[in-house]
Amino acid sequence: MRKKIKNLLFISLTLSIFLFISISCDNDNDPSANDDQCEYAGFTYEDNNNNNQILISETNLNTQFFPNASNGPYGAPGVEIAGESSSGNFVLFVTNVINEGDTGIGYLMLVNDGQETTVNVICQRAGTAIGEEFRFDITDSGLETEFCVVIDEIIN
Repeated sequence: MRKKIKNLLFISLTLSIFLFISISCDNDNDPSANDDQCEYAGFTYEDNNNNNQILISETNLNTQFFPNASNGPYGAPGVEIAGESSSGNFVLFVTNVINEGDTGIGYLMLVNDGQETTVNVICQRAGTAIGEEFRFDITDSGLETEFCVVIDEIIN
């Protein structure tokens, strides 16, 4: 039974990724609704009609900021975002790209089967305190999504 559930989750993930790739487009054009503050918050994408779609709302995400190298993801300062949608879709995102304007890589996992995808990351807004926002543009093979989240915890 567990194997059937895992297979169903894997098929759902695969179909979701295909859907994201086919409908995602540039959600960070200047100006955009999220330039100055999270007008649409969470894990989002912009559909072909230029409507922002929220995959997982910010209230269902937990954002941890690690300002010190010794405690951060992969031995450097970083951010970890984890959460689950009302439909049960799980997301985990980790990156060390935490300064506004910086680019680099991050790791995105969309279900808890351990499949991690390396993604390109642009940090478009960087907070440093609880309640401040991080905004990340995430791209990979034609897929573009965004995290616009509020820092929930600071782990030193």
